[in-house]
Amino acid sequence: MVMLGTAGCGAAATDDGRAAAGAATICTHGTYTWSGVRHEERLTGLPDRITYTDGGYQGTVEPVSDTVYRPTVTHPPKGVAPARVIKALGTHLKTEDPLAGPSETAGHEETDFFDVLVGPRQPYYTWESIGLVEADFTYSCGLNPPVRGHVHTWDTYGGGFIPCSEPPESAAAQAAASKLCP
Repeated sequence: MVMLGTAGCGAAATDDGRAAAGAATICTHGTYTWSGVRHEERLTGLPDRITYTDGGYQGTVEPVSDTVYRPTVTHPPKGVAPARVIKALGTHLKTEDPLAGPSETAGHEETDFFDVLVGPRQPYYTWESIGLVEADFTYSCGLNPPVRGHVHTWDTYGGGFIPCSEPPESAAAQAAASKLCP
């Protein structure tokens, strides 16, 4: 019997016809090709108002919707956990912190009270946001056919407390400024 294969991969072909049956075997040390990488900041929280008291600003940031974000991986390669696919995307993107894993959730959190001491009294805007990341992948390993899938996760939680005199630098900040600045 003649055996063909790649080290670290479970794919094998034999001369007795078992190659087709083993075509989708576990192969955990393949390579990813990433495409369609998209980043999007979504607004997750805004205060109804900001109050100036005792030399500082107070308020409560409320969720803007009941959306709950959960990292997902569609069509993970056989034998490769979704967390490893997400980690591979983080490596490809060279993220400083790990991307959110399959067990994490975000959005629709409870209210967030803030109390900020800052300089002179002036109008401010504040918000909370999430930096979503999604990408398509093709996973190749040994003699197995390529596996195509999709990752949806996030890389950051954001937000800020900015004077209305400073221009917003993102869509989420723009939404906050348009609601809270005179």
